Amino acid sequence: SMSTESSVKDPVAWEAGMLMHFILRKYKMREPIMKADMLKVVDEKYKEYFTEILNGASRRLELVFGLDLKEDNPSGHTYTLVSKLNLTNDGNLSNDWDFPRNGLLMPLLGVIFLKGNSATEEEIWKFMNVLGAYDGEEHLIYGEPRKFITQDLVQEKYLKYEQVPNSDPPRYQFLWGPRAYAETTKMKVLEFLAKMNGATPRDFPSHYEEALRDEEERAQVRSSVRARRRTTATTFRARSRAPFSRSSHPM
Repeated sequence: SMSTESSVKDPVAWEAGMLMHFILRKYKMREPIMKADMLKVVDEKYKEYFTEILNGASRRLELVFGLDLKEDNPSGHTYTLVSKLNLTNDGNLSNDWDFPRNGLLMPLLGVIFLKGNSATEEEIWKFMNVLGAYDGEEHLIYGEPRKFITQDLVQEKYLKYEQVPNSDPPRYQFLWGPRAYAETTKMKVLEFLAKMNGATPRDFPSHYEEALRDEEERAQVRSSVRARRRTTATTFRARSRAPFSRSSHPM
């Protein structure tokens, strides 16, 4: 189920998502990744943007899955995927696939942030489809995507999945969970998104402003915590010294 709307909006990004999925499938099946086959995957209309599409696919592979797409030979007709993560002896990704699964977390947090800190279920699925994950269809990395985003990541407190207030029939939305706020920041997520799109955080002006405010608030919280600790330490020192002060001027 491809969303025509998103393919019209940014065909290159859409094609990059499709190509990324194709490359992953080849990798998983241990089949050679050939440029000729890649060209067949890309829509006829966008063949002239192939380099851009391939760059987009390899950026996503690196950022979301920790995989490097390398050209095998100078003529560049075949490629291999090399994991930046722990490999087992047979050159296979170690069984847990932990990082790649959590690699999906950053882009998910990004979509939620871009949509005003809460994203509807439709928006999240549209995004998942671009990464080649479809509702009810086993994905070679995340397993069953619905369970992964509505249960696993929710239980791990990275995402909140809840009903949109007063929606009838009930609709659902995703928000950042407490662990996401604790372990990352809006700025880090924005930097990730920018990298994924070959842009810089400033290319998202209103979100950049919001991320800056978030950094400032975090800095204030940190400095007030430090100030509180200092005051406690000073009072404690003053108290422990008090009995020894031989003051000739009692209060």
